[in-house]
Amino acid sequence: MVVRKSKERREKKVTPQTNFNGFPAECVEFYNELRKNNSKVWFDAHRSDFEQYVMTPARDFVSEMGLALKKISPGIVADSRFNKSIFRPFRDVRFSKDKTPYKNHLGIFFWEGRLAKMDCPGYYFHLEPPNLMLGVGNHCFSRPILELYRESVVDPKYGKSLAKALQDIRAKGEYSIGIKEYKKVPRCYDKDHKNADLLLFGGLAAAFETNIPNEFYSKDIVDYSLEKFRDMSSIQKWLLEMIGRLKT
Repeated sequence: MVVRKSKERREKKVTPQTNFNGFPAECVEFYNELRKNNSKVWFDAHRSDFEQYVMTPARDFVSEMGLALKKISPGIVADSRFNKSIFRPFRDVRFSKDKTPYKNHLGIFFWEGRLAKMDCPGYYFHLEPPNLMLGVGNHCFSRPILELYRESVVDPKYGKSLAKALQDIRAKGEYSIGIKEYKKVPRCYDKDHKNADLLLFGGLAAAFETNIPNEFYSKDIVDYSLEKFRDMSSIQKWLLEMIGRLKT
């Protein structure tokens, strides 16, 4: 009996012991200043601040959050190397009128699946002062996955399970769902189908956005994020099953 209780206590423990103690206030301040001074000259002059106040806690967060996420997604990938789970700070300005070189946000992604990172669904952590956004799913489908998604939406079995997954998320809190990209239902699909609205999506994700919570500045941000991710995880499970049917 004593052994069983000890095991239960271990299973209930959400956050493992690591060096992560939250993000410092200087992390938020860095992005506030970057927004006003978005140039290579300024960034180079504050590169040590970026490393100390952004990248170092972000790497520790990836390690800790990755371990916690395995409780709801055992196959999750959490890789703290540059441009893996932590997105690069540089903007791609080749086709943009906005030529500012750096992103005004910190993006961290934990993915799951057998495909390339950005083709997999996952859990997204987005700091853009004064807000924090937590998302689950796939922001933008590649063409083969988009086609499979549309077929799944109108499939009697998979369409029903998707509707149930979305209903579960809506019942758990103020979460936004879906990324509408198209104005009309694609050709060859019934515009009167009960799931027709889902055919307007170019990706499928749920999101929660709030002002930066107090938990952000302590290790409690792991449990805070895990709770929101868990609420939205039915989308993750549905998408993971869907890409498992993708023929490669």
